[in-house]
Amino acid sequence: MFSGIDEVDWASMEHAYGPADDVPELLRGLASDDPAEREAALDGMYGAVHHQGDVYACTLACIPFLFELVVDPGVQDRGGVVELLTSIGGFDLDEDDEAEIDEDEIEGAANYAMAAAAVTAGAGVFFELIADEDPGVRLAAPLALATLHRHPVRVLALLRERLPVEPDEEVRLALVEAAGRVALRHRPLAERVGKWLGLLASRADSPGLRLAALAQLARCSPDGLPGDVVPVVSGLLREMRSAPEESGGREEPAGPGTGAPPGRIPAREDDEPEPGPDTTAPPAPAPADSEPVEPVEPVQPVERAQAVEPVQPVDPEPVASAEAGRGEHVVTPTLVGQLRSLYAQENAGRGAPWAADLLRTLHVGLDDRVGDRTALLADQLRSPDRHQRIDAVRMSGGLIRAWRGPYEELVALVGEQLADPEPRLAEAASHVLEELFGLAAPAADALAARLAADPGGWVKTWAGGPPGLGSTVKALARLGDARAVPALAAALEREQVAHDVGFAVGCLGAAARPLAGVLRRRLADVELDENAYDRASPLLAGLTALRAGEATPEVLRVLRGAPEYRGAWLRTAALRALGAFGPAAREAVPELRALISRPGTASATEAAEALWAASGDADAVLPVLIEGLESDQVHDRRSAAVALGALGPRAAVVAPRLRGLLAHDELWLRVDAAIALWEVSGRTRETVGALLTAWEQNRHVRVRVAECLARMGPVPEGSAAAHVLRSELVSVRRHNAMDGGYGSHDIHEDEKLLALCRQALRGAGKGSTP
Repeated sequence: MFSGIDEVDWASMEHAYGPADDVPELLRGLASDDPAEREAALDGMYGAVHHQGDVYACTLACIPFLFELVVDPGVQDRGGVVELLTSIGGFDLDEDDEAEIDEDEIEGAANYAMAAAAVTAGAGVFFELIADEDPGVRLAAPLALATLHRHPVRVLALLRERLPVEPDEEVRLALVEAAGRVALRHRPLAERVGKWLGLLASRADSPGLRLAALAQLARCSPDGLPGDVVPVVSGLLREMRSAPEESGGREEPAGPGTGAPPGRIPAREDDEPEPGPDTTAPPAPAPADSEPVEPVEPVQPVERAQAVEPVQPVDPEPVASAEAGRGEHVVTPTLVGQLRSLYAQENAGRGAPWAADLLRTLHVGLDDRVGDRTALLADQLRSPDRHQRIDAVRMSGGLIRAWRGPYEELVALVGEQLADPEPRLAEAASHVLEELFGLAAPAADALAARLAADPGGWVKTWAGGPPGLGSTVKALARLGDARAVPALAAALEREQVAHDVGFAVGCLGAAARPLAGVLRRRLADVELDENAYDRASPLLAGLTALRAGEATPEVLRVLRGAPEYRGAWLRTAALRALGAFGPAAREAVPELRALISRPGTASATEAAEALWAASGDADAVLPVLIEGLESDQVHDRRSAAVALGALGPRAAVVAPRLRGLLAHDELWLRVDAAIALWEVSGRTRETVGALLTAWEQNRHVRVRVAECLARMGPVPEGSAAAHVLRSELVSVRRHNAMDGGYGSHDIHEDEKLLALCRQALRGAGKGSTP
């Protein structure tokens, strides 16, 4: 094995962390008899040689040796190597990708193409591995074939031939998933695959296999789903609870629906709200929508496109299960090892841990069928199985995060989980509710009850950072519910104040007014050293939100004494507070006049904003803001434009300058300039045109644009603005929904956009407020 490995000039190549001269050791480690060494080697391959899916010259040089490993029956844990090869060779560049490649990316794109060619050229070996004695290899081989092999008709035939004789349930699910992958990559085959999956969904001998068929049908041929898909799936889940699969337990997080190498937890559309750390391992290769289909004869001459073989029970004794074939599980300090342990803890006691992956796949396939997805999740949330309810809570968060809909019943059911004695379930529910802001109202009483029962969870502490509010506190505060005030008061009395307490105060609004005194007292006690920003910023944010002008002396102390380290940030926070106080901050006017003496700087613009709010002296601030509008920093120009807009007609003299910015390259500056132009001139025609153009160019400006349109008053019926706003209101997809990522305020921002659209349309005609 590894003939010629020492002849490769590894030292001349690099991987993610420097010279690649350690790659031979990693390759040999994959063949070690020591489970810990194999795991460390696989961790190194994903962490350096194939870092976050990248392909380097050393990655290409590894491919022949990885193939040597997967065909050697003496090597253990070969399934992980198969999945590594699948990830290396499974990257597809479509025409749009190729058109966007710049000069700096040409080498990387060429490496991806060469990797795909090299792995695809050797993909024939996976035909033999699909019946390998090692069940871990059999688990990985189907997706490798579906992703890499050039002859999809042969692959489909083999998958169908293997299914009736495969004894391991989890491997059978992988065979079904692979068929769905083939249909996605080779669309001309989708109808054939869909018919087979439909028959499997109704005739297969196990509920898990029927659920897998439904999930893949939803992905590749959703029109083939039964009309009563919700009760069908609910029935399958009940069957699985009453008769758990014999081979359902597993230790590693690889499995059907994940495409993840052993030890990696796949990225999920609907996992817990807070994004996890970068695992250094890449996601599963994205399926291509089209690829030439070569009409090659199937492996066996019998074609079964119109029928499905009943899956017969197979005596499991002669062939080991997938669990038994994955080698000894060891706890290692590698990332792979840690994720394996976390996954094992997560799935302890589950009869069929792969069921959650199948349900996620089904939900992704159901896409915008929000009613079906909501009904299915509501049924799961009523399940007696806590694991199913945990999965349903997390998937509910993913659904609400991406799609608009009536969620009152679903949210109330999520709220009921807060009282469950299983801490993981209650914690998952509170994290989901934290993201919902006003949509969490049906769970308000449940949140208040949990808050009262768990004062120890009001503030969370971490070894490497400042404390933060618990998710239940944040969820209740974001509802504007005064029952969160005692928890915030307690947080403000701690030695180190939670970093997000100020934002929570802002969400509560007037209900948090009793906290102004303690915010002021704590700010007065802040030592103005290099840690001043961390200690003072949450307090300043709270006082800003409350417009607590009585705190002007304490804020001035911070403004005057801000240390050099992060002092600019601290002064900005203090100036925002003074601006929010308005005329109540008149004591600060002399200080603010002194600060605007250096026009053209960010601090001068911020001071001018605060001075205008406190004194209304337009003559003093206008020259400063006009000069800020000429800054060579886009951020400073945007700040000046926003501040000029606040002056309204008093700043009409700057209208020509603002009009000139409507053609600027920076979109956000164009938006800010357009809004300011309307505010200072009252002219809507040119302003609205610029705003609607930006609306179409970048979805993330829509809230800002809608705010301006709403302030302009009811938009004219039949206008371009009315058409755009109505189109937004009838869209089911949230405007800021992203594939593979999200922000903690996405739902709140989208709901705000909908409210603003309705406000702008109010009075513009019938049906303006759907």
